[in-house]
Amino acid sequence: MGSEIRRSMPVLPISIVMQLTDLTARQIRYYEEHNLVQPHRTEGNRRMFSLNDVDVLLEIKEMLERGTNMAGIKKVFAMKKHVNTEGKKEISDRELRRIMREEMLQARSMQKTSIRQGNFTRFYK
Repeated sequence: MGSEIRRSMPVLPISIVMQLTDLTARQIRYYEEHNLVQPHRTEGNRRMFSLNDVDVLLEIKEMLERGTNMAGIKKVFAMKKHVNTEGKKEISDRELRRIMREEMLQARSMQKTSIRQGNFTRFYK
């Protein structure tokens, strides 16, 4: 069995995910409502999370701690998903920062504000 298959297997109940991530059940359900994480549901409708889901939740938590709002987090995930659907590998944080920096510099040179600048200026201090 490949490591990616193991990482995507839904084996963790929400109680364990809460301990691993230091998030409340309410927070986890909120991120699920916003389609940032999609845990598997058992026949009894219990949420079961994979290690990949835990990684996503930790990434969300880290972005929130850095001051990114939910709209910004959704944009980051949408950009990652868009890149993945084009058949390319997942975009790295470094690559995302490079893209955002270039966009902000280009907008600045045209004396305009980047559409995303309000959400991402904290990354480019």
